[in-house]
Amino acid sequence: MQRSTLLSGVLLAVVAGLLCLVGEALGLDTQHVALVGGALGGVVGLVPDRSPAMRATGFLIGLFVAWLGFAVRALYLPDSASGRAVAAVAVVAVCVAFAAGSAERIPLWTLLLGAAAMVAVYEEAYTADSPAFLAQSPSAATGVLLAAGIGFLATSLQRPRPVPAAERSEVPPPDEPTEEDVAWVPADDTRELASTEGDRA
Repeated sequence: MQRSTLLSGVLLAVVAGLLCLVGEALGLDTQHVALVGGALGGVVGLVPDRSPAMRATGFLIGLFVAWLGFAVRALYLPDSASGRAVAAVAVVAVCVAFAAGSAERIPLWTLLLGAAAMVAVYEEAYTADSPAFLAQSPSAATGVLLAAGIGFLATSLQRPRPVPAAERSEVPPPDEPTEEDVAWVPADDTRELASTEGDRA
């Protein structure tokens, strides 16, 4: 388990560094999303909840729902605390609806994680220039998806070994008495011998 954790951490660190270097070389805006996207994608890959495909699907849906939330804010809601509150409530409600509609095959936490990833990488840019939503948001979404996808692949391949039930229990189970333990009587236990002789009489 410790080796798997160390290997996953090393892979995530390498992914974050490569995303910064490659993004700058290719002109992609991945520098500020490398750690956020890689770390959140790593979480989706590491947590053994449902299948990897369902976890990845939930992350993608949550990110897209958050992107739609920004679109609704840009088109219909005021750029104020009330507008942000309405958008936040709507995004969370839609994520819950997706999880419930899938009969919980898609974990709710992956939906919320995807939504949080989009908000983390784009909220500041949106606040600074909300009319540029259509021009800026695709770049932010693509960058975080790239980072999260690589982080997910780097960690989902490291399947942790399931811990046996005996190791998970804090209190070890009592030893089963053997036949010799039951039949053996100390030689100086006179009370036991007296009780046995009285039963025979």
